[in-house]
Amino acid sequence: MKKLFLLIIIFSSSVKAQIDPVKYPTFTNIEEALNSTKTVYSMSFRGKGLFNIPPEITTLDSLFFLNIMANKLEKMDQEIFALKELEILNANENSIKFIPDEVSQLKKLTTLSMNLNSLTSINPNLAKLQNLKVIHFDANNLNVFPEALMQIPALEEINLQGNQISFIADQLYRIKNLKFLNLSQNQINDLGNLSFPKKLKYLELQQNAIVKLPENLFKARELEFLNVSDNHITAISPGIKGLKNIVSMNLANNNLKDIPVEIKELKYLKTLILTGNPIEKSKIEKLKTLLPETQIYF
Repeated sequence: MKKLFLLIIIFSSSVKAQIDPVKYPTFTNIEEALNSTKTVYSMSFRGKGLFNIPPEITTLDSLFFLNIMANKLEKMDQEIFALKELEILNANENSIKFIPDEVSQLKKLTTLSMNLNSLTSINPNLAKLQNLKVIHFDANNLNVFPEALMQIPALEEINLQGNQISFIADQLYRIKNLKFLNLSQNQINDLGNLSFPKKLKYLELQQNAIVKLPENLFKARELEFLNVSDNHITAISPGIKGLKNIVSMNLANNNLKDIPVEIKELKYLKTLILTGNPIEKSKIEKLKTLLPETQIYF
């Protein structure tokens, strides 16, 4: 299994998803949960060394949170799909190789996290989960951007860091509510003229092999944070002026020799990172004049 140190953060707008420890205590023992006199809403089997999910879990039909991370699961047991109220599923750090068709039964699922598994593709049936807001598939073996995700407009956050993705179909714009996209540490070298969702605020593309940023990227007017460090970018288009709300831009460790004068129009830019680029000092000094309110690292 791949080793990757990740800060796993599960976001959800649901009040229940905050896992109030008093109102929604998380059970870690199946027997205690089955014998509870109160309704069981939250269950965690984290780090139990499980090869299979306890079949009795199907009787806990009010579960909205299930944590099965850091076990020895090689598949998603059918018992999971019987949990019709499930909203958050954390299956990180297992050896799961595929997502079965039955995933479509989890109609209320809003957050699915399957980092550090062995997925090579994503089942198209995932597209039937139209309430999904957060997807984490970091550190798997995916080689294309899962097209099923492009059919879920409600998605707000997608993490695909540390895969082998080299191709993204030009349908990304269909994820209309997407705000956070992490595609860092993949094998992307050509973005073509990919169109981005209008609500996108955070975009991470660092540690790929990108040579050129697509012009459509500069139409992402709501974008606030852009990280394209550690690529092979040789030039930045004057179209960069379109990133009207950009606050932080990391262009470190590319092959940039200059930055277009149009960058002066980015009035909200607070941080510009240019370390590791062959930019002459005189051009850096000019940038400082153009961007007096921006902290420039070079």
